[in-house]
Amino acid sequence: MRKWLLATLSAFAITAGAAVGDPTLARAEWALGKAAAPYKGTEINIIFLDRPGYRAIIKLLPEFEKKTGIKVNYEIVPYENSREKQVLNFSSKGDLTMALVDLVWIGEFAENGWIVPIEKFTSDASITDPGLNLKGFFPLLLDAFGSWGGKVYGLPFDNYSGLLFYNKCMLKDAGFDKPPATWEELYTTYAPKLTNPEKKQYAFALQSLRGETQSADSFMRVLWPFGGSLLDKTFHSNLMSKESQTGLKFRQDLMKYMPPGVVSYDHVEAVNALAQGQVAMITEWSAFYGTLTDPKTSKLGDCLAVAPEPAGPAGRLPALGGFSLAVASQASPQQQKASWLFIQWATSEDIARAYVEAGGVSGRSSVYEQPDIKAKYKFVEPMVASWQKGVPEFRPRFPAWAAISEIVAEVGSKMMLGEVSTEDGAKQIGARMENILKKEGYYDGKKALRQ
Repeated sequence: MRKWLLATLSAFAITAGAAVGDPTLARAEWALGKAAAPYKGTEINIIFLDRPGYRAIIKLLPEFEKKTGIKVNYEIVPYENSREKQVLNFSSKGDLTMALVDLVWIGEFAENGWIVPIEKFTSDASITDPGLNLKGFFPLLLDAFGSWGGKVYGLPFDNYSGLLFYNKCMLKDAGFDKPPATWEELYTTYAPKLTNPEKKQYAFALQSLRGETQSADSFMRVLWPFGGSLLDKTFHSNLMSKESQTGLKFRQDLMKYMPPGVVSYDHVEAVNALAQGQVAMITEWSAFYGTLTDPKTSKLGDCLAVAPEPAGPAGRLPALGGFSLAVASQASPQQQKASWLFIQWATSEDIARAYVEAGGVSGRSSVYEQPDIKAKYKFVEPMVASWQKGVPEFRPRFPAWAAISEIVAEVGSKMMLGEVSTEDGAKQIGARMENILKKEGYYDGKKALRQ
């Protein structure tokens, strides 16, 4: 995977160099406003979520629109409806000119031809910034969020790493001067001392609401660090392996140190439980840092601390989530070029600092090398550490994931509620998942085993 990505980046660099000559001189001469002049008055359309990264880019939008004369129309949609809304729009040749592509939608969107590979635009020097610098993205992010089948389709935007957010004051009161380094340490050493049901205080909360939260944030989170995985190399279920079962059983055991009703916790409930001092630790996306530092939504103040997710027997393999922005194939040629200009700007190194300061999480490595940024934002160093190594297929990115996710969410919830054992639940998921993959053509050679 990394080999083709590096080769792709090199090809883009050569193409850009050939198109614009001396890159340094070209960057000095290239200007966003000048490039956008032919598209002044063009309207482009996208779906945003009600999350910090989108509120951040919305704050900065007037700058883009003033420089370019391009109007960015956005609709804020709940995450749970965002895939379906886009799929319906693309299937009916609607008005979206860009796609907001979740990590797990890249295969579906690319294979259906709904999004355009960026090579169509990078070969055009008039609309591509010589300073685009694809190598400036964390390789893991460009690989996982924007790439499929050897091609780059989207640029990383609103990217997340799973982190351990914790109340260092609660840990200190319990006799700890640092967070747990491993899941086993969290369970055996920390959790008993940080849990007091009579005071309604608990060591940990794992967001596990049925839906993508259950399948991604809860179920998959306990597979990889324990050496497990959803699928084996032949795309058959790996959930009955010793390692996968160890992870799933660990989750069940850890529940005695979590609040009652944690199976119904979405992100908001988990973050609020930490923010209000009800739990000592959560594993959550880096994007929620702003919520936990805002005195309007959090009581933590100086008690908030951040660390990488704990390691398991297989090492530290944290949750990976987030999105990319891609140009929609259904857009007119003029809208496609205007959309490409917006995507470059929104993910650029030029606005990365302003984006982070407005509450977003950039996929650009350079912004996190700035000493004052590292000092101001506690999530930066653990997040950067998490992005040095990870699993692009933390959740499979093929088109079948949407259907499989529903099965994992359904049965995974039943596991946590004690309605089915981890073994029986794994067998149920495996059988139903393999039936889907068989129908999709993964077992008869019709589709490449790509996730």
